[in-house]
Amino acid sequence: MNIFYVDGQFVEESEARLPVTDLAVLRGYGIFDFLRTYNGVPFHLHDHLLRLERSARLIGLPLPHSASAMAEIVRETLARNSHPESNIRIVVTGGASLDGISPGNSQRLLVMISPVKPMPDDWYTKGATVITCHVERFMPGAKSINYIPAILCQNEAHSRGAVEAVYVDRDGYLLEGTTSNLFVVRGDTLITPPCDRVLAGITRQVVLELAKKEFAVLERRVHKDELRLLDEAFLASSVKEVAPVITVDAVRIGNGRPGGKTRRIMELFREYTAAYKG
Repeated sequence: MNIFYVDGQFVEESEARLPVTDLAVLRGYGIFDFLRTYNGVPFHLHDHLLRLERSARLIGLPLPHSASAMAEIVRETLARNSHPESNIRIVVTGGASLDGISPGNSQRLLVMISPVKPMPDDWYTKGATVITCHVERFMPGAKSINYIPAILCQNEAHSRGAVEAVYVDRDGYLLEGTTSNLFVVRGDTLITPPCDRVLAGITRQVVLELAKKEFAVLERRVHKDELRLLDEAFLASSVKEVAPVITVDAVRIGNGRPGGKTRRIMELFREYTAAYKG
Protein backbone atom coordinates (compact mmCIF):
# COMPACT_ATOMS: atom_id res chain seq x y z
CA MET A 1 0.00 0.00 0.00
CA ASN A 2 1.32 3.43 -0.97
CA ILE A 3 0.73 6.52 1.15
CA PHE A 4 0.57 9.85 -0.68
CA TYR A 5 0.60 13.46 0.48
CA VAL A 6 -2.21 15.43 -1.19
CA ASP A 7 -2.63 19.11 -0.40
CA GLY A 8 -2.08 18.86 3.34
CA GLN A 9 -3.34 15.32 3.94
CA PHE A 10 -1.67 11.90 4.04
CA VAL A 11 -3.92 9.41 2.28
CA GLU A 12 -3.79 5.94 0.80
CA GLU A 13 -3.19 5.91 -2.94
CA SER A 14 -6.74 4.70 -3.61
CA GLU A 15 -8.10 7.71 -1.71
CA ALA A 16 -6.00 10.36 -3.45
CA ARG A 17 -8.21 12.96 -5.16
CA LEU A 18 -7.71 16.05 -7.29
CA PRO A 19 -10.59 18.43 -8.20
CA VAL A 20 -11.50 18.28 -11.86
CA THR A 21 -11.43 22.09 -11.92
CA ASP A 22 -7.70 22.16 -11.15
CA LEU A 23 -5.67 23.68 -13.99
CA ALA A 24 -3.56 20.53 -14.02
CA VAL A 25 -6.67 18.71 -15.22
CA LEU A 26 -8.19 21.46 -17.36
CA ARG A 27 -5.04 22.77 -19.06
CA GLY A 28 -2.12 20.50 -18.19
CA TYR A 29 -0.65 23.38 -16.16
CA GLY A 30 1.71 22.16 -13.48
CA ILE A 31 5.21 20.93 -12.77
CA PHE A 32 6.79 17.88 -11.20
CA ASP A 33 10.07 16.34 -10.25
CA PHE A 34 11.03 12.71 -9.82
CA LEU A 35 13.71 11.00 -7.78
CA ARG A 36 14.36 7.77 -5.92
CA THR A 37 15.99 6.68 -2.70
CA TYR A 38 19.26 4.88 -2.15
CA ASN A 39 19.75 3.28 1.25
CA GLY A 40 16.35 4.76 2.09
CA VAL A 41 17.63 8.32 1.54
CA PRO A 42 16.13 10.61 -1.15
CA PHE A 43 18.83 11.01 -3.80
CA HIS A 44 19.97 14.64 -4.11
CA LEU A 45 16.61 15.88 -2.79
CA HIS A 46 17.87 19.45 -2.45
CA ASP A 47 18.93 19.52 -6.11
CA HIS A 48 15.57 18.15 -7.23
CA LEU A 49 13.73 20.80 -5.21
CA LEU A 50 15.93 23.54 -6.68
CA ARG A 51 14.99 22.26 -10.13
CA LEU A 52 11.31 22.23 -9.10
CA GLU A 53 11.64 25.87 -8.07
CA ARG A 54 13.31 26.68 -11.40
CA SER A 55 10.50 24.93 -13.29
CA ALA A 56 7.95 26.95 -11.32
CA ARG A 57 9.67 30.24 -12.17
CA LEU A 58 9.86 29.37 -15.85
CA ILE A 59 6.13 28.71 -16.19
CA GLY A 60 5.05 31.43 -13.73
CA LEU A 61 3.62 29.03 -11.16
CA PRO A 62 3.64 30.10 -7.49
CA LEU A 63 4.77 27.33 -5.15
CA PRO A 64 2.56 26.56 -2.15
CA HIS A 65 5.56 25.81 0.11
CA SER A 66 9.22 26.68 0.45
CA ALA A 67 11.88 24.18 -0.60
CA SER A 68 12.70 23.39 3.03
CA ALA A 69 9.04 22.79 3.86
CA MET A 70 8.63 20.55 0.82
CA ALA A 71 11.71 18.59 1.86
CA GLU A 72 10.14 17.89 5.25
CA ILE A 73 6.87 16.85 3.60
CA VAL A 74 8.77 14.48 1.31
CA ARG A 75 10.60 12.90 4.24
CA GLU A 76 7.41 12.55 6.27
CA THR A 77 5.57 10.95 3.35
CA LEU A 78 8.47 8.60 2.80
CA ALA A 79 8.47 7.62 6.49
CA ARG A 80 4.78 6.65 6.23
CA ASN A 81 5.67 4.11 3.54
CA SER A 82 7.67 0.94 4.07
CA HIS A 83 9.34 0.12 0.76
CA PRO A 84 12.98 -1.03 0.75
CA GLU A 85 13.66 1.68 -1.85
CA SER A 86 11.15 4.22 -3.11
CA ASN A 87 10.34 6.35 -6.13
CA ILE A 88 9.27 9.87 -5.18
CA ARG A 89 7.16 12.05 -7.48
CA ILE A 90 6.65 15.65 -6.39
CA VAL A 91 3.86 17.47 -8.25
CA VAL A 92 2.65 21.05 -8.02
CA THR A 93 -0.65 21.66 -9.79
CA GLY A 94 -1.95 24.92 -11.21
CA GLY A 95 -4.84 24.94 -8.73
CA ALA A 96 -8.35 26.25 -9.18
CA SER A 97 -9.13 29.05 -11.63
CA LEU A 98 -12.12 31.39 -11.78
CA ASP A 99 -12.13 31.47 -15.58
CA GLY A 100 -10.65 28.05 -16.27
CA ILE A 101 -7.34 29.38 -17.56
CA SER A 102 -5.89 32.07 -15.26
CA PRO A 103 -3.93 30.75 -12.25
CA GLY A 104 -5.11 31.79 -8.81
CA ASN A 105 -3.46 31.17 -5.46
CA SER A 106 -4.61 27.63 -4.73
CA GLN A 107 -1.75 25.55 -6.08
CA ARG A 108 -1.62 22.03 -4.70
CA LEU A 109 1.37 19.95 -3.65
CA LEU A 110 1.31 16.19 -4.18
CA VAL A 111 3.97 13.73 -3.05
CA MET A 112 3.54 10.25 -4.49
CA ILE A 113 5.55 7.27 -3.25
CA SER A 114 5.92 3.89 -4.96
CA PRO A 115 8.39 1.00 -4.68
CA VAL A 116 11.44 0.96 -6.94
CA LYS A 117 11.21 -1.80 -9.52
CA PRO A 118 14.38 -3.02 -11.23
CA MET A 119 14.78 -2.48 -14.94
CA PRO A 120 15.43 -5.48 -17.22
CA ASP A 121 18.96 -6.87 -16.81
CA ASP A 122 19.41 -6.99 -20.60
CA TRP A 123 19.41 -3.20 -20.75
CA TYR A 124 22.65 -3.17 -18.79
CA THR A 125 24.37 -6.39 -19.86
CA LYS A 126 23.53 -6.33 -23.57
CA GLY A 127 22.54 -2.71 -24.12
CA ALA A 128 19.39 -0.89 -25.15
CA THR A 129 17.89 0.09 -28.48
CA VAL A 130 16.53 3.61 -28.96
CA ILE A 131 14.86 5.54 -31.76
CA THR A 132 14.79 9.24 -32.60
CA CYS A 133 11.78 11.56 -32.89
CA HIS A 134 11.69 15.05 -34.35
CA VAL A 135 10.57 17.00 -31.29
CA GLU A 136 11.73 20.28 -29.76
CA ARG A 137 10.21 20.68 -26.32
CA PHE A 138 8.59 23.97 -25.40
CA MET A 139 10.54 25.45 -22.49
CA PRO A 140 12.90 22.45 -22.09
CA GLY A 141 14.29 23.76 -18.81
CA ALA A 142 10.92 23.26 -17.11
CA LYS A 143 9.81 19.82 -15.98
CA SER A 144 6.17 20.28 -16.95
CA ILE A 145 3.38 17.75 -16.46
CA ASN A 146 2.52 18.13 -20.16
CA TYR A 147 4.06 14.96 -21.59
CA ILE A 148 2.12 14.58 -24.84
CA PRO A 149 5.25 14.50 -27.08
CA ALA A 150 6.95 12.06 -24.71
CA ILE A 151 3.96 9.72 -24.64
CA LEU A 152 3.64 9.73 -28.42
CA CYS A 153 7.37 9.10 -28.90
CA GLN A 154 7.42 6.39 -26.24
CA ASN A 155 4.51 4.66 -27.94
CA GLU A 156 6.43 4.71 -31.21
CA ALA A 157 9.58 3.44 -29.48
CA HIS A 158 7.76 0.52 -27.90
CA SER A 159 6.06 -0.37 -31.18
CA ARG A 160 9.54 -0.61 -32.74
CA GLY A 161 11.04 -2.66 -29.92
CA ALA A 162 13.03 0.22 -28.44
CA VAL A 163 13.25 1.27 -24.80
CA GLU A 164 13.54 5.02 -25.32
CA ALA A 165 13.10 7.78 -27.89
CA VAL A 166 15.64 10.59 -28.26
CA TYR A 167 14.44 13.99 -29.44
CA VAL A 168 16.07 15.51 -32.52
CA ASP A 169 15.72 19.18 -33.45
CA ARG A 170 14.92 20.63 -36.88
CA ASP A 171 18.63 20.86 -37.71
CA GLY A 172 19.28 17.20 -36.91
CA TYR A 173 20.91 17.63 -33.50
CA LEU A 174 20.26 15.05 -30.79
CA LEU A 175 18.76 16.57 -27.65
CA GLU A 176 17.57 14.24 -24.88
CA GLY A 177 15.43 11.19 -24.26
CA THR A 178 11.77 11.43 -23.31
CA THR A 179 12.74 10.66 -19.70
CA SER A 180 16.53 10.64 -19.80
CA ASN A 181 19.66 12.52 -20.79
CA LEU A 182 21.92 11.33 -23.58
CA PHE A 183 25.67 10.75 -23.39
CA VAL A 184 27.96 9.60 -26.20
CA VAL A 185 31.62 8.64 -26.40
CA ARG A 186 33.78 9.58 -29.34
CA GLY A 187 37.41 8.58 -29.03
CA ASP A 188 38.53 9.38 -25.51
CA THR A 189 35.90 12.05 -24.88
CA LEU A 190 32.55 11.77 -23.14
CA ILE A 191 30.05 14.16 -24.75
CA THR A 192 26.58 15.28 -23.73
CA PRO A 193 24.30 17.99 -25.18
CA PRO A 194 24.43 21.28 -23.20
CA CYS A 195 21.58 22.30 -20.92
CA ASP A 196 20.45 25.30 -22.96
CA ARG A 197 18.02 23.07 -24.89
CA VAL A 198 17.52 20.06 -22.63
CA LEU A 199 16.38 19.44 -19.08
CA ALA A 200 19.26 19.58 -16.61
CA GLY A 201 19.01 16.06 -15.23
CA ILE A 202 20.21 15.45 -11.68
CA THR A 203 21.56 12.02 -12.64
CA ARG A 204 23.21 13.74 -15.61
CA GLN A 205 25.04 16.09 -13.27
CA VAL A 206 26.17 13.26 -11.00
CA VAL A 207 27.45 11.32 -14.02
CA LEU A 208 29.38 14.37 -15.23
CA GLU A 209 30.99 14.86 -11.83
CA LEU A 210 31.99 11.20 -11.60
CA ALA A 211 33.21 11.01 -15.20
CA LYS A 212 35.38 14.13 -14.93
CA LYS A 213 37.60 12.29 -12.47
CA GLU A 214 38.66 9.79 -15.14
CA PHE A 215 37.69 11.02 -18.62
CA ALA A 216 37.74 14.06 -20.82
CA VAL A 217 34.23 15.52 -20.73
CA LEU A 218 32.66 17.92 -23.22
CA GLU A 219 29.24 19.53 -23.37
CA ARG A 220 28.42 20.17 -27.01
CA ARG A 221 25.75 19.51 -29.59
CA VAL A 222 25.78 16.09 -31.26
CA HIS A 223 24.41 15.76 -34.79
CA LYS A 224 22.51 12.70 -35.93
CA ASP A 225 25.04 12.31 -38.75
CA GLU A 226 27.65 11.49 -36.08
CA LEU A 227 25.89 8.28 -34.99
CA ARG A 228 28.07 6.05 -37.17
CA LEU A 229 31.18 7.73 -35.79
CA LEU A 230 30.36 7.14 -32.12
CA ASP A 231 32.19 4.55 -30.06
CA GLU A 232 29.65 4.35 -27.24
CA ALA A 233 26.40 5.86 -26.00
CA PHE A 234 24.27 5.64 -22.90
CA LEU A 235 21.23 7.14 -21.20
CA ALA A 236 21.12 8.58 -17.69
CA SER A 237 18.04 9.08 -15.51
CA SER A 238 16.62 8.43 -12.06
CA VAL A 239 14.83 5.31 -13.29
CA LYS A 240 17.29 3.95 -15.85
CA GLU A 241 20.38 5.10 -13.90
CA VAL A 242 23.15 4.51 -16.50
CA ALA A 243 21.89 2.36 -19.39
CA PRO A 244 24.13 1.50 -22.38
CA VAL A 245 22.77 2.19 -25.88
CA ILE A 246 23.85 -0.14 -28.69
CA THR A 247 21.61 0.99 -31.56
CA VAL A 248 19.91 4.24 -32.53
CA ASP A 249 17.40 4.01 -35.39
CA ALA A 250 19.00 0.68 -36.36
CA VAL A 251 22.45 2.32 -36.55
CA ARG A 252 24.91 0.25 -34.55
CA ILE A 253 26.87 2.21 -31.98
CA GLY A 254 30.53 1.17 -31.80
CA ASN A 255 30.85 -2.61 -31.81
CA GLY A 256 27.22 -3.11 -30.81
CA ARG A 257 28.03 -3.92 -27.18
CA PRO A 258 28.24 -1.80 -24.01
CA GLY A 259 31.57 0.00 -24.23
CA GLY A 260 34.38 0.15 -21.72
CA LYS A 261 33.87 3.77 -20.70
CA THR A 262 30.14 3.20 -20.29
CA ARG A 263 30.77 0.15 -18.12
CA ARG A 264 33.21 2.15 -16.01
CA ILE A 265 30.69 4.95 -15.52
CA MET A 266 28.07 2.36 -14.57
CA GLU A 267 30.50 1.03 -11.98
CA LEU A 268 31.29 4.49 -10.63
CA PHE A 269 27.59 5.30 -10.38
CA ARG A 270 26.82 2.03 -8.56
CA GLU A 271 29.63 2.71 -6.09
CA TYR A 272 28.40 6.26 -5.54
CA THR A 273 24.78 5.25 -4.93
CA ALA A 274 25.72 2.26 -2.76
CA ALA A 275 27.54 4.63 -0.41
CA TYR A 276 24.98 7.46 -0.63
CA LYS A 277 23.84 8.85 2.73
CA GLY A 278 22.51 12.23 1.67
